[in-house]
Amino acid sequence: MRVYLPCTLPALARAVEAGLLGPAPLTGYAVTPALTEWYASGDTEELEYVALTEAARASLRMLAADRADGVEAPPRRVVVAADVPDRAVSAVADLDERARVRLADPVALAKVASVHVDDLDAVADVEAAVAALPAADGGDDDARFTVDGAEAHELMWYATQEIPDLLA
Repeated sequence: MRVYLPCTLPALARAVEAGLLGPAPLTGYAVTPALTEWYASGDTEELEYVALTEAARASLRMLAADRADGVEAPPRRVVVAADVPDRAVSAVADLDERARVRLADPVALAKVASVHVDDLDAVADVEAAVAALPAADGGDDDARFTVDGAEAHELMWYATQEIPDLLA
């Protein structure tokens, strides 16, 4: 099963050093039965894009958490796409995140298929979205608009052999 794991550049660097994404359990996003039922007209590619988008939203929250912990995280959303056995994944979807899954084990970097990262053009909007998250969570419509503005940027696709260049 293809799973999209939210990440940040510092977390990706730690994963490369350790050889795996972890520790477990991990929250990821995938084509779940709840997502398929909700978006019945979508083909597999469209459903995977929805899962990737939900992972990108979670990456934004990880950026905010890193910043709150004093980690210098560049304002770029990161999503790691990995292929894991179906048995390693359990659906935990809810109405807001129909693609959310839980992985019981860390994911070896050898299972990573690609990495998706914001282009440098998105930095200002991602920075603004991270700053607006608390107000957006509090119901501020203008802040939600700012957070949604980060989603206007498509994540760039990178092959696994390009990961060192991303981290340089």
